[in-house]
Amino acid sequence: MPIIQQNKIVLFGAGKIGRSFIGQLFSRGGYEVVFVDVYKQLIDELNIRRCYKVIIKSDNEEVLIISNARGVYAGDHESVAMEVATAGIVSVSVGQNGLPGIFPLLAKGLTNRLINQPDAPLDIIIAENMRNADLYFRDELKRLLPDGYPFNERVGLVETSIGKMVPIMLKKDVDEDILQVFAEPYNTLILDKKAFKNPIPAIEGLSPKDNMKAWVDRKLFIHNLGHAAAAYIGYHYNPGFIYIHEALDVPHILTLVRKAMLQSSEILQQLYPGEFTEAGLTNHIDDLLKRFRNKALGDTIYRVGCDLPRKLGPDDRLAGAIKAALAHGLPYDRILFPLVCGFNFRAQDEQGNRLPQDIEFAALYEQGFQPVLTKICGFDPSQNVDLFNKAQLIEERLKNTNPDKGN
Repeated sequence: MPIIQQNKIVLFGAGKIGRSFIGQLFSRGGYEVVFVDVYKQLIDELNIRRCYKVIIKSDNEEVLIISNARGVYAGDHESVAMEVATAGIVSVSVGQNGLPGIFPLLAKGLTNRLINQPDAPLDIIIAENMRNADLYFRDELKRLLPDGYPFNERVGLVETSIGKMVPIMLKKDVDEDILQVFAEPYNTLILDKKAFKNPIPAIEGLSPKDNMKAWVDRKLFIHNLGHAAAAYIGYHYNPGFIYIHEALDVPHILTLVRKAMLQSSEILQQLYPGEFTEAGLTNHIDDLLKRFRNKALGDTIYRVGCDLPRKLGPDDRLAGAIKAALAHGLPYDRILFPLVCGFNFRAQDEQGNRLPQDIEFAALYEQGFQPVLTKICGFDPSQNVDLFNKAQLIEERLKNTNPDKGN
């Protein structure tokens, strides 16, 4: 009978967050880290070396050697299921597009685990930037598990708030070492305290929270919102900017972005009374702006701003915050400004390419700002008349000037 290895984490996704963040935390906390990924060349190299480098990008560069790591190719379904069945804990960091492919593997592993170790629940850390991730995972897994599977007793779905920034690596960096990954020094993983079925691992860097939804929204409406605002305002101000730090080194842009984040912090306090303080959120905002300006990260305006239909979507960082403001009768003008700037975002990657969905977005915007506000952002022109009027004024101003100094 396979034995559960309590100090083994099976990590679906050997990408940037998986390696630089989750893998790093658990390896340094004494766990064996078993990566599952579809990128066979990376998995093969990991199994040769059994370690990899995380290069911390800041004023003083630091190289961490992450040891006690190995990999399993995602196509080897039986091996993956066995690893899940014997894991002390599992984590998922594959990106939303990759999630459908891992649910059958998780379900098979959970089924095997119940047969061999019926009294051993499994916690799954969902290291994805998505709201209500636990409900999505629950629905998908229950659909694949046998009838009568005791899901509520045997599976802990642990939502997280991923605040670590890991920029796109250039081709030359990957060619130099397929396993190395860049990251910032920030190393705190916020996760749902109440979701664990087993004791929470005693690992430095884990920060369990009681009201997880509030902290997921803090990430979305402060961190993601501020990042997007910097990209969209920065691109409007100077389409030649490549990096986020270039935009935020302009005092006026820094001020506009900070004001948008502060306005969103007021909304967040209204959404979750007593969870956050004004001083705490202001300190968080100023720390984020300092991190955004980390030149060593080389974080690009393209990376932060691309995928417009998602990032300008109705429940995402900018439109979602505005909707919350409307629901509570709060001001939203400073958030609406970067949203409208985003309509004209046309930044390209290092090869001069744009995402197909962003090209489609630009085609929709040629019909005017109203279809974008309606079809992409989810606002109603009859119910949100004031918002549409304000957006029109912003758009007219943007056509003729750089951001208004008095905004």
